Amino acid sequence: MKIFSVLLLCMLLLSTAVFAENYLINGGQESQIDYQMIQKVEPKPQIKRIYLTFVKPVTFESPTYSQRVTNPNFKFAPTPDNKEEYTDKRGNSVIKATWNNPASAIESIISFSAMNQTKLEPLKTGTPFPMNALPADVQPYLTATKQVPSTDPQIVAKAKELTTGASTEFDAVQRILTWVIDHMHYVLTPESYEAMYSFNTGKGNCQNYSHLSSALMRAVGIPARIVNGVTLKRPYNMEVGDRTFTLKMAEGRHSWIEVWFSDLGWVPFDPQQTALFVSNRFIRVEVGLDNAETSQDGLIRWAQSKGALVQPEFEEVIDSKFSSDQVKLAAQIQPYGPQKMLLVPDVKAAFKQTTTKVEPPPKRIDPTILQTLKYDKPFLFGNLEFPEGVDFINTRGPAEQGDNATFEMKKNFLVETAEYVTSGAQYAQIAVLTKPVKLGVVSLALHKFGGNGQMWVELRKDYQGMPGETIATSDFIALEKIPFKPGYYWVDFDFKRDWPILQPGKYWIALGFTGQPIVNWFYTYGKSVGPVDGTRYKTVLDEEWSKALSYEFNYRIVGLTTNQ
Repeated sequence: MKIFSVLLLCMLLLSTAVFAENYLINGGQESQIDYQMIQKVEPKPQIKRIYLTFVKPVTFESPTYSQRVTNPNFKFAPTPDNKEEYTDKRGNSVIKATWNNPASAIESIISFSAMNQTKLEPLKTGTPFPMNALPADVQPYLTATKQVPSTDPQIVAKAKELTTGASTEFDAVQRILTWVIDHMHYVLTPESYEAMYSFNTGKGNCQNYSHLSSALMRAVGIPARIVNGVTLKRPYNMEVGDRTFTLKMAEGRHSWIEVWFSDLGWVPFDPQQTALFVSNRFIRVEVGLDNAETSQDGLIRWAQSKGALVQPEFEEVIDSKFSSDQVKLAAQIQPYGPQKMLLVPDVKAAFKQTTTKVEPPPKRIDPTILQTLKYDKPFLFGNLEFPEGVDFINTRGPAEQGDNATFEMKKNFLVETAEYVTSGAQYAQIAVLTKPVKLGVVSLALHKFGGNGQMWVELRKDYQGMPGETIATSDFIALEKIPFKPGYYWVDFDFKRDWPILQPGKYWIALGFTGQPIVNWFYTYGKSVGPVDGTRYKTVLDEEWSKALSYEFNYRIVGLTTNQ
């Protein structure tokens, strides 16, 4: 496999202490993937007609990411009463199947092979900013929509503020992405998917990141289009000195963007973490102006009896097999970037390099004084937001009124982001406290699949950025005491036997277990409250916690603090 270069702009966010880090990475990815999606739709008696729509994935080439699709196959059972194929105005190849008076479950099987490659050679771009006249087929991707309101006065003002002084498109784009990544906090179930919601709240999922980034770019004349597809759960590693950084996405639907450069063409970005490329774990399917338009793949529509109010039951399962997978990535640290992680190819273009002010870590308190303080104020801290109790396989909807007296359910971006944490490795999550705390309970967002044994939480000191000595251990929980039910819930690990008093500073929450429990721990993309390398794991063969994860586990710390 060829060796490539990439420039990783990264920022470690450490409670209130932040500092810029920028990684120069050598490596690349090339994989042969056999992909299959099985969708089952169970109609109700009141449903008179069902329409299912899918988009054919096609071969795509860009300077950094390529997808070569072979053997696409769409199977339906029972055979549809009608099937048509057409190309929509965005160039998507659409298949629409119809069943009249469906009496049984409908199964759709979509399969194909893909040779996916991420090649991160140094890029050279001379596209100026502001941009010159655009080709006719690119101009639509400056259009304002409800989800991408690029003409909104607040969006226009922010975009102009961010790009003032930029002379190249790359400079303008990286300034916008730097702001979006630092401004946004990933949540799986936002109240709205529109850019203005994220602009005002700083919250959103992949759709929000795509809409907000596109709105800001279009506001200053940079064409950006929404891409919908699927991410695959196979992790990959990046070597950083003597440490390993593991990156991973959930297996499910995902939204990202492509930005047009006059000398590069359309280039993919994942505004949550990458610029000018996406990992080869991305399967590209459909493009459009926004996610409302980019909705044909996986769309379910139906007509029902007058006065009825029903919706079909639904299940969608993705299976991906890597018949070959070559990954070689290594990184060297450089001193600039945004506050949160951003991966960027080594771009040969004029752009502004910024560094961020370094703030001191939380101050320690004299141990004698620490013990005499009055702890009477409730304390709650952690990565707290996750979709509690959601059954990810069967969740879709709600039904919406469509055209011509039909109803519809669009594809679901609700993905199960979780790690199996009771196998051959131990996992730990950092918590950075800015106040002294009398610790009562540590809760983890867990789902029990089965097994046997006991679990507990170890509270460990920080040692050179990794878990160190254990300073407190929770009560043990027998696995049979944890309910078996769909979804993820807080499981409380009790420290009230000792009520340990903690200095301000960094601590590690490590999950311990005996026996053979089968348990997943939910996580959030990116780092909501902790540093970039603040999620660690080690196998039984590791002497140190030298492996870091790109995401952050959901945890909460409950106790008492003081105003003294």
